[in-house]
Amino acid sequence: MKKKEPKEKAPKRQYDKGQIFVKIMAGVLALLMVAGTGVTLVYALMG
Repeated sequence: MKKKEPKEKAPKRQYDKGQIFVKIMAGVLALLMVAGTGVTLVYALMG
């Protein structure tokens, strides 16, 4: 005997537009911080 499973399927991952925006902005800011640190380090070593 098979148990009848409820037909309600878990909703697929639907990201909110706000969530996507926040993640992209966080990535951009992290990239800028790493790039700024790298440029500062190179500038300090060159001078």
